[in-house]
Amino acid sequence: MGYEVIDVERLLRGCADDGFDDGVRIDVELQPLSGAGGPVKPAVYEGGKYQLDRRWSDSRDEASVPVIVVDNVPSQANRLEHALWRDRQQIGIPEFILDLSDMPWLPAHLPRSISSLKFPHRNADAYLRDAMLGGQPFSKTDLGQAILAATAQECGPLMSWFPQALLYGFWQSHLGKKRHNSKHARAWVSEIIGWQPASIETRSFGLKGDPLNLNTDDVVTSNPDDRTQWHIGQGAKVEGGKRDKLSEMGHGQVPFMGEAAAAAAVSFSRVTQRATVSFAQLRRVGLGRDASPEVDAAARALLVALGIHAHQLAFGRAFALRSGADLRPSVTAATWLSGSDDQECALGDVDETRTLLLDCQRHAATVGVPLEGWNQPAIVLQPGDALSNAIRSTWPERDD
Repeated sequence: MGYEVIDVERLLRGCADDGFDDGVRIDVELQPLSGAGGPVKPAVYEGGKYQLDRRWSDSRDEASVPVIVVDNVPSQANRLEHALWRDRQQIGIPEFILDLSDMPWLPAHLPRSISSLKFPHRNADAYLRDAMLGGQPFSKTDLGQAILAATAQECGPLMSWFPQALLYGFWQSHLGKKRHNSKHARAWVSEIIGWQPASIETRSFGLKGDPLNLNTDDVVTSNPDDRTQWHIGQGAKVEGGKRDKLSEMGHGQVPFMGEAAAAAAVSFSRVTQRATVSFAQLRRVGLGRDASPEVDAAARALLVALGIHAHQLAFGRAFALRSGADLRPSVTAATWLSGSDDQECALGDVDETRTLLLDCQRHAATVGVPLEGWNQPAIVLQPGDALSNAIRSTWPERDD
């Protein structure tokens, strides 16, 4: 059986208002680098909990089976956006940069700039709301007002500046209850599942050693916000100091046992990833009542191509989710979901998916899809006063 090729024309037909195609599904069998059944570290949430669930692996199964969600839908979207950020020079995706270089005192582990491809809430993010552009609050500029007021049904500003929001979803919930509160459900959904975990109680026991085995009954005083200065003994004075433990200073032997032990990697019978893009959801995306069906279809096709390319960038080769969760694809099957007959299709490698994306971009520009921010230098923003003060309050400038 031959594979259907995903090209611009096929995407245009599939995304058209009168199209009867349903979307694309990507199913991937993943293996740990250590091999089948090797331990994989799932995401761990408050209280040291995994995201547990039960799933049907097949409609013919007699019963559902226990699973752990190794990487959930929002996390996958963040990874896909990060992949697009890494490839932004080649694909020309629009970008804003919140510049923090005027805050040199920030700790080294914090970013000196934040890309709009990393904003937690995309176009609806508070960092964008609280930024300045050309000395004006971004929300009061013409560009800012257009982006913050955009909807999926009037998506011109988002196609121009935040196309990823139309693919991965957004909720404009940071402007206040009496202001604009548009939301748009994600069209691209991706998730990694570990099937039939050997255990859900696995913990990493251990002992943090100390060559001197330091131990004392004397009072230890430190400032939890700055432990570069601390004292031991009665009467010791430390600015902002509180009674503390020697172990919190990094000294002494510390066992990790019982509930204090961290959730550990888990062995699974199999690990899979499933990604889908819904044409039905994307048909809610439009450029307004004056736009032609041809233009709307071109915009949607561009979004699908963006999603396919992001998937191949992020997951088309071995990838690392977190410590202890390095996975590689062993079998990938892509399916074009048609109203009449589902068909296997070929995604292509990253060079091919990039070419598809660029072809869709050129077609979209030809028919009049607004793409002002594409293939342009990033727009640099500055933090506004309230945001600057919040940053300073969290990370005060120090004298030392």
